[in-house]
Amino acid sequence: MSTTYVRPEEGQHYPMIDGDHVAKAAVKDELGAFEIFEVLAPSVPMAPPHVSPWSGVLYLLEGRVTAYVDGKPYDMEPGGLVVFPAGTPATFEVVGESARFLAIVTGDRAGRFFADFSSSVRADLAPADSMTAILAVTERHGVGLAGG
Repeated sequence: MSTTYVRPEEGQHYPMIDGDHVAKAAVKDELGAFEIFEVLAPSVPMAPPHVSPWSGVLYLLEGRVTAYVDGKPYDMEPGGLVVFPAGTPATFEVVGESARFLAIVTGDRAGRFFADFSSSVRADLAPADSMTAILAVTERHGVGLAGG
């Protein structure tokens, strides 16, 4: 594996209904794989709780967020961290105008999901208005909606 340096303004942008997910790095070696995204999240209706086949860490850099994991709320401030275990319903809601956080996920599948989602689901519509497209993308990537 070689060294990678990504400048603050660099990365592949995936605009989604809950914010712009900027791919910063994908690492894969003999010990495993993980991906890192910077998420720039405005205050919009939150994405429905969903169950991902990968685990993730949300590390809040700026703003305030309420993360929901298995129905339990976690009120976060900068420097706070919450783990979203694979197979557990989770989502987040921005408190205030906006938030910025790092999302670090296990494996190498989340980036493909974000790319497909951002090209298939209009980011300017509320989740309820995009449910058909959301369900098609989630099904393709093994992501489920909680309760669905």
